[in-house]
Amino acid sequence: MSVAAISQERPETDENVWTRRLVIFLRVMAILSVAKGLYHWAQVTGFVGGEDDAFENQPMAWQTATVYFAVIELVAAVGLWLATPWGAVVWLTTVVSMAVIELMFPAIYGGSLVIVGVEALLLTAYLALAWMAARERPP
Repeated sequence: MSVAAISQERPETDENVWTRRLVIFLRVMAILSVAKGLYHWAQVTGFVGGEDDAFENQPMAWQTATVYFAVIELVAAVGLWLATPWGAVVWLTTVVSMAVIELMFPAIYGGSLVIVGVEALLLTAYLALAWMAARERPP
């Protein structure tokens, strides 16, 4: 099959504008998730922080949360980059988990309301884009 035949099968129209925006948003979130996941792994391995901030010197709750986010952020990043439904679900789990930890367990990461606000903003943006993308599909 030629390139011309493939491009004729999927014409670029304005009908898919919200879907394309959603995919771009998911890819940006994938890049951010990779960065966050690698940051958490850097905390686990000791590349970030000093002797007092070493992983083994932290409380068990902090260690557990850090390993959890180190793994789940990278899993979410793969799913987001591929724009799969499970990727969005895993990413939503990370967003909600971080907000819950910041709000309900402030002793773990400090209880930053800024982080909760950013996570809520990203969640709202995703839901709005997903809703608009769903509306442009034919019934």
